[in-house]
Amino acid sequence: MNFDLTPEQDQLRDAVRALGRRYGHSYFVEKAKTGGHTSELWSEAGRLGYLGVNIPTEYGGGGGGITELALVCEELAAAGCPLLLLVVSPAIAATVINKHGTDEQRKRHLPGLADGTQKIVFAITEPEAGSNFHRLGTVARRDGDDWLLSGRKCYISGVDEAQYVLVVARTEDASTGKLKPALFIVPTDAPGLTRSKLDMEILSPENQFLLYLDDVRLPADALVGESLDAGLPALFAGLNPERITVAAMGAGTGRYAIERASEYTATRKVWGGRSIGSHQGVAHPLAHAAVQVELARLMIHKAATLYDAGRDLEAGISGNMAKYAAGEAAALAVDTAVQALGGAGMTTEYGVATLLGAVRAGRIAPVSREMILNFVAQHVLGQDKSY
Repeated sequence: MNFDLTPEQDQLRDAVRALGRRYGHSYFVEKAKTGGHTSELWSEAGRLGYLGVNIPTEYGGGGGGITELALVCEELAAAGCPLLLLVVSPAIAATVINKHGTDEQRKRHLPGLADGTQKIVFAITEPEAGSNFHRLGTVARRDGDDWLLSGRKCYISGVDEAQYVLVVARTEDASTGKLKPALFIVPTDAPGLTRSKLDMEILSPENQFLLYLDDVRLPADALVGESLDAGLPALFAGLNPERITVAAMGAGTGRYAIERASEYTATRKVWGGRSIGSHQGVAHPLAHAAVQVELARLMIHKAATLYDAGRDLEAGISGNMAKYAAGEAAALAVDTAVQALGGAGMTTEYGVATLLGAVRAGRIAPVSREMILNFVAQHVLGQDKSY
């Protein structure tokens, strides 16, 4: 059992940390409040190779795995720049295309995903079905050699920044007549695809959208993989990386909040010339939050290691646990930091209350804490399925 990073991973972590701190949380907040995007940070991270660390070298990537991408997600978040599109584009889309796409799809999309010049977002959630793909209402049907997609999607991140959206739909299996999942790479400017921005109470430079697909016509090669049989494994291929990188982003956010609060409480003096951090009523909650964040980081490392080793079933369990732990730890860390700073904690200047909405959402998406507990109860504790 080895808890040390490799020298290459150490170098990656340090380099990403330096990049994130050069931009910092004030840059993130300014972009979010003015309706801008973190395009400069994204482009620089792409040029430096950080966005493609999990993409094979033959397509311009770093040849690493989800362990390396989790490091990128965590360190940027720890610098106050949690980038949600790292999850949906390099983690989900690049993994799905690399593992289950055709050779042509890999050649067409992976180089751009690696250097950041292309973004592909992910659309599975629907108003009526949530993330339950068994109830998806978005349907793909054949029309000659083409496909026609119709349906609705909700809470789709970053559509306004992306060239493509990876859409999860259902299509009829000709041999059984049953509907089965299929994934399609859809241009965001495709005729029949429209979007409506959702107003969210989350301070983020990445916007959320409703998508409407009204007989969106796609060529045959928009289907991910060589056949419909690729649909289900392709869908699941993106879920573990999603959970692991979301968890890493949460852990980084927790680290950022604790660091900000610790700096403040170590120097703030009110009673008798002693720092407020010398009082256990202030220090213990911060220490408790730091313990929870570190425990989450350990589970993230375990999940990423298992995933990169090809142990998908074990990675699924650890990935869900990591996501649960990091979601809880990040929410606790930010809330504790706000409390420790008092009134200053609610100001934009001190940069912790600006993350309250995001960490609260991290306990809901991309899979809720309750669904993770259902999963653990069923797959770890051997309980009957409850839903």
